[in-house]
Amino acid sequence: MNFNITLLPGDGIGPEVVAEAVRVLDVIGSKFGHSFMFIERLMGGCSIDRFGSSLTDETLADCKTSDAVILGAVGGPKWDDPNANDRPERGLLALRKGLGVFANLRPVKVHPALIDSSPLKPEKLTGVDILVVRELTGGLYFGQPKLREIRDGRERAVDTLEYSEEEICRVVELAFRLARGRKKKVTSVDKANVLESSRLWRQVAARIGKENPDVELEHVLVDTASMRLITGPAALDVIVTENMFGDILTDEASVLAGSMGMLPSASLAESGPGLPRQKQAGLYEPVHGSAPDIAGRGMANPIGTILSAALMLRYSFKLEDEAASIEEAVDETITAGARTADLGGSLTTRQMADEIIKRI
Repeated sequence: MNFNITLLPGDGIGPEVVAEAVRVLDVIGSKFGHSFMFIERLMGGCSIDRFGSSLTDETLADCKTSDAVILGAVGGPKWDDPNANDRPERGLLALRKGLGVFANLRPVKVHPALIDSSPLKPEKLTGVDILVVRELTGGLYFGQPKLREIRDGRERAVDTLEYSEEEICRVVELAFRLARGRKKKVTSVDKANVLESSRLWRQVAARIGKENPDVELEHVLVDTASMRLITGPAALDVIVTENMFGDILTDEASVLAGSMGMLPSASLAESGPGLPRQKQAGLYEPVHGSAPDIAGRGMANPIGTILSAALMLRYSFKLEDEAASIEEAVDETITAGARTADLGGSLTTRQMADEIIKRI
């Protein structure tokens, strides 16, 4: 089978980790008889420097016509001016919206060999296997009006948190479908004691819960959820939540796995378990940022990006055996003791990928 993939390496360590994911996919292609065709485009700070825009219309068009998109990371101190007309993160939001990828899946699984890499007590980490389903194209990041203005001689800023019933329904329904193939438990996270948008979220989630009685549903306030991620993460299965809450909670959850460099993500439009093949490309990226402090030094952990490529094979291309082959190779590599600097080891980015490739 032939697949066209757009690569957006981005900034910082992005190009380094994306290059290793490409190497892994080439090996998978050779082993299973597939052809992965790659085109590379600029996005983020590097695109601002070259074109004056964090995401050009041409790049977005290429992404839309691809079978999938792999993103490295965007941003860095060079482009952090709050007064700038464009920032790398704007391009990321525009890409998500342009592709219509409303559901961001972020699995958080603790490898037994990495339990000591987490700051939590080992007994808290046994059996942790969480899937966070984050709504990705609504909420505070996209609501209007969004503005800064001078009023009565003082500057004020406005961001709008807005959700429709439809936006909530589609992501919560997906969470229930995913939970049905796991431990059959959904934790819906909101702030319904304060926010009107969260009260609608809870109302819709409760209705969907009644329509799916075989899956347990619990409602948890976001502050309580942040505490439970640390005090009792093994009791959680599928977490579904709105955009900003999901952004924050998944960064917190990364400490469970020992390093943010371990975590992949898949952003889906109309695909995934129980859904038809995507009408638009899925977006796959590691959870970590651009890490400018180690960029160019060959120290970055490529596992999050490599596992994101595995999610691409599973969700966009329906290649379960190929996805499992990558995931098993990563598990064996970690079990064998291979470690990059973030995990207390000395392997370079390429050496870690080499270890994974030889086990595929």
